[in-house]
Amino acid sequence: MIAILKYNAGNIKSVINALARAGHEAIITDSKEELVRADKVIIPGVGHAGQAMKYLKERGLDRVILSLKQPVLGICLGLQLMCISSEEDNTECLGIFNSKVRKFPPLQVVPHMGWNNFISIYGKLFDGLKESDDMYYVHSYYAETGESTVAVCEYILPFSAAMQKDNFYATQFHPEKSGDKGEKVLRNFLSL
Repeated sequence: MIAILKYNAGNIKSVINALARAGHEAIITDSKEELVRADKVIIPGVGHAGQAMKYLKERGLDRVILSLKQPVLGICLGLQLMCISSEEDNTECLGIFNSKVRKFPPLQVVPHMGWNNFISIYGKLFDGLKESDDMYYVHSYYAETGESTVAVCEYILPFSAAMQKDNFYATQFHPEKSGDKGEKVLRNFLSL
């Protein structure tokens, strides 16, 4: 069973559709028991870090996420919530990845929206992919690069396009909106 975490963030429908294209069904839940029982957990994301963390903490879901042993994939806001903190409302996040989330400087058009390739990629999420492959991004905040960074993209400055630590995986880009290449990332995650 694949569980998609319900925490009042957007983009769940796109994730469900992408999973269906890959031949998988999923449940949408904020049940602690269902999250623990799931084979895989996906934390989707389009939303606000402060509001998302408030929802998770009020329901004790922050502690549940940290206790999960199965593969977990954070997407966009999901990646940012796995970091130490976010400049968006000075939010304390889950602290899985030892990186901070910063707001892009207003030197160019923000948010970073559209297709972009990688500077570097590493790890199981990217099996069968190349650095020149484009993924779809839409974000105004980015995770600093650090020890958990497995893919780097550049927009104004280099940032973590993907991160991984133990059973926790995350992408700043939206694999569910990134065509065949994004579907490959999802399939790689589902095969873990």
